[in-house]
Amino acid sequence: MTDATITPVPSPPKTPLTEADPRTKKRNAAEKRFQYYGIAAIAVGLFFLIVLMVSIVRSGLPAFTQAVVSVDFTLTEEQYDEAEAQLFKTAAYQSYFNAVLREELRERGLDVDFDEAAIERILGKTGGTLREFFRANEDQLGQPVSFELSASSRVDGYFKGRVTREALQDSRFLQQSDLDLVDALADAGIVFSALNWNFITGADSGVDNPGGAGIGASVVGSFFMMLVVLFLSLPIGVAASIYLEEFAPQNKFTDLIEVNISNLAAVPSIVFGILGLAVFIQFMHLPQSAPLVGGLVLALMTLPTIIISTRASLKAVPPSIREAALGVGASKMQAVFHHVLPLAMPGILTGTIIGLAQALGETAPLLLIGMVGFVARGYPDGFVAGFTDPNSAMPAQIYTWAARADVSFYEKAWGGIIILLVFLLTMNAIAIILRRRFERRW
Repeated sequence: MTDATITPVPSPPKTPLTEADPRTKKRNAAEKRFQYYGIAAIAVGLFFLIVLMVSIVRSGLPAFTQAVVSVDFTLTEEQYDEAEAQLFKTAAYQSYFNAVLREELRERGLDVDFDEAAIERILGKTGGTLREFFRANEDQLGQPVSFELSASSRVDGYFKGRVTREALQDSRFLQQSDLDLVDALADAGIVFSALNWNFITGADSGVDNPGGAGIGASVVGSFFMMLVVLFLSLPIGVAASIYLEEFAPQNKFTDLIEVNISNLAAVPSIVFGILGLAVFIQFMHLPQSAPLVGGLVLALMTLPTIIISTRASLKAVPPSIREAALGVGASKMQAVFHHVLPLAMPGILTGTIIGLAQALGETAPLLLIGMVGFVARGYPDGFVAGFTDPNSAMPAQIYTWAARADVSFYEKAWGGIIILLVFLLTMNAIAIILRRRFERRW
C-alpha cells in the first residue's frame, strides 16, 4: 500500500456579511428590473387612460352647450284666433315670429333683410314650437314671453368652429348668406351659446333635429331597468351562493351547476338578448321596449357575476368562525346568517355593484328587445309606467346617436358617454364606500 496524498480543495473566498456577493447582486438587479417593468406598465396604462379621458371630454363637452336664439315674443288673442283659423297654422305663427325678429333687429340698429326660408334654415320650423306653447298656455296671450329656441345643428357648429365659411357650400340646410344673418343676430345678442339643459333633461328627437336631442328620458329608462336588476339579481344570487357554498352536498349535480354558472359568466351578452326576445316578449308577451323586459334580461346576465363574487366572499371567511359558532351551540343556519354572512358582506356588495355597473353599460341585449334610442321620446307618466312604457337606456341611446349621419349627433354620443361614465364612476365609488363601511377584520 502506498500512502495517497490528498490535495485540499481551496474554499471560495468568504464575502463579508455587510457586502453582497455576485449572486446576490445579480438577484437584486433582476428584482429591480422587474420593478421597473411594473412601473413602466402602470405608466403606459395611465398614459392611454389619460388619452382616452381627454378624447372623451374634448369630444363630448360641446354637447353640453347649444347656440340659442333669445326673442321676446308677444302674441295677441286676435293673432292667435287668426292663426288657428288658417289652413297652414304653423306658417302663420312663423310669419308672426319673423316680424318680431325684424323689429327687434331694427330697434338694435341692424337693418338686415331675410326671408322665412333663412329663418327656417337657422332655427328650423319655429311655428310648430310657438303654436304648441300657446295652445298649452292660453293665459300667456297678450303678454311678452321670452323664448330661447335652439339653433340648427349647422349654425351650432358654426359657433363651435366645426362649420366654417370657407368649407360651407350652399344647400337646403344652410347657405353662405345665412351666416351674415347669424353674425348680425350674434352682434345684437340675440344668438349666443348657452348651457344645453335640454341635452341633460330632454328626450330623443328626430333625425333632422339634433339640437333638440336629449338623454334625460334614457337616463330614467336606465334607472327603472337597474331597479329590476337589483331587486331580482341580488336576492336570487346571494341565496343561490349561500346554498351552494354552505348547505349543498358535494356531488356531481352540484359540480355540474358550478361549471354551468362559470360558463354563463362568459356567454356573450347578445345571447341573453336573444333569450329575452324569445321568452319574455314572444312567449310571455311582456311589453316590448319596456324597462321591465330589459331589467329581466340584464338580471339573467348579472346573476353569474353576483353568484361567483358572493361565493368567493363566503370562502374568504375563515373556517374557524363557523367552527366557533357551532361549538357554542349555534345551528348551521345561525352560524351562516349571524357570523359568516356579515363578514362576507363587503365582498357581496362590491360584486353586486360591479355587476350592476356592467349591466348598465350593455347595449346588444337591449337592441334585440327593441330598446333603441328613438323609442325614448318622453318621460313615463308614473312609477308603474316607468317599468311598462316603451323607453330606452343610455347605452342604446348613445349607439343610436353614433349611427346617425349628422355630425351633431356624433357630438351628442360623446356627451352621452360622459354622463354614462359619471354614473359608472358613482357606482364604483359607492362600492368602495360600502366595502369600507361594512369591512371587519379578524
